Amino acid sequence: MRGAGGGLRLTGCASRAGGNRGPAMSEAYFPVGPGLGMEENFFSLDDILMSQEKLPGRAESALPRLAVLLGRGAGSAESVPEGSKLEIPLWLAKGLHDSKRRIISVELPKIYKEAWRTVLSADANVVDLHKMGPYYYGFGSQLLNFENPENPEIAQTILQTFIARFRRIMDSSQNAYNEDTSALVARLDELERALFQVGQKGLNDFQCWEKGQASQITASSLVQNYGKRKLAEVDG
Repeated sequence: MRGAGGGLRLTGCASRAGGNRGPAMSEAYFPVGPGLGMEENFFSLDDILMSQEKLPGRAESALPRLAVLLGRGAGSAESVPEGSKLEIPLWLAKGLHDSKRRIISVELPKIYKEAWRTVLSADANVVDLHKMGPYYYGFGSQLLNFENPENPEIAQTILQTFIARFRRIMDSSQNAYNEDTSALVARLDELERALFQVGQKGLNDFQCWEKGQASQITASSLVQNYGKRKLAEVDG
């Protein structure tokens, strides 16, 4: 009844949250959640897609055999000259980044720069995060892997943006039963869309329970796992 974040879970009621995706998809694929903070989960499709997002940067030394990968040449043996401006996939930027050897330097995407941090601090709800970057929270957390004097401000803005937008997202998800939600989620980043779907599923399960369509009420997996951890602590 309270989905992933609550204490009860309803079974035996087909979910309408997020549209009808059909049973084959839900049974064949079990989503793996993204990593937390600065860590990535390499089994998560969201994290794999996020790692393909590009960072503006500069080659601080010649990069042999990377011209094709970075769209700077046609031959696999070509190098990227020192001083070249680049658009570097996040996964490659992290691999090349070395605090001791200046191989590349990266710049902040504009959504994380001071001007946009000011906008988000003033009213985070007016910003179309999906348009600015579909992985605003995850990508921003990954930027903290690079030494940047603005990292504390970036981290604070990411946190405050999430806090400011969270309640409206969940309120919207709880007030859109059997409706087209495409307009509601269009401006949300991927993490926020996942939260919206959780809220929709909780609403759908509750409506099913009220109508007597739920066959069983059980404790949620969070409660069960918490109980197991407490027992393990007692036994230890």
